[in-house]
Amino acid sequence: MAGLLFLAFAYFAVGQAAVKRNEAQTAADAAALAAAQDFRDQLRTGLLGTFDFERWQKLLDGDAGGLIPHSSCSAASDLASRNDATADTCELSFQPEPTYRVTVQTNKTAGHSVIAATQDQKGAAKAAAVVVPRCHLQKAPGTGPTGEPPEPGPGSPPSQSPGPGGPGDEQKAYRLVCDNKRDVEIDPGHLDLLPKASDLFSVHLADK
Repeated sequence: MAGLLFLAFAYFAVGQAAVKRNEAQTAADAAALAAAQDFRDQLRTGLLGTFDFERWQKLLDGDAGGLIPHSSCSAASDLASRNDATADTCELSFQPEPTYRVTVQTNKTAGHSVIAATQDQKGAAKAAAVVVPRCHLQKAPGTGPTGEPPEPGPGSPPSQSPGPGGPGDEQKAYRLVCDNKRDVEIDPGHLDLLPKASDLFSVHLADK
């Protein structure tokens, strides 16, 4: 009888440890996704400053540029804390997409049990989340290297007066081509009308 009771308590202890590991994995997944989503939002914010073809290409490719990507790790720490855990490490790498890798440990142990090795054991897990670009910048056909219409050659008729759109129309010679088949014309005067960050970049868990 005593042996059966010991086995029952032992199974319970193993179950408690498994629960802690699951809690740690949930916290790690949430923390990694939070960091990646924060970085994704930073990339879109970087696009709102001003329209510059080269800078936009880099940002749309997930290049941090002048951003401070490691600040996104604070979002990972916050999500881990909400899940009663601590983010021990948070690292950003490019492979080639931006990838955040975090390791997390639960704040509480598995609790007292007949198995001494588990009673002080905390749940630990790691997770990775990747930011995948969904759009690229494309010049409209017939534009020059800067995106402006080519200069008229000798003998060409003089250029017409700007239409209702005004002289800024030629700057709309760029468009965002996205994997959701929704092309977006770029209006430098209304960059606030850009698609949401989730339309420009997808975020998902990746192999650890």
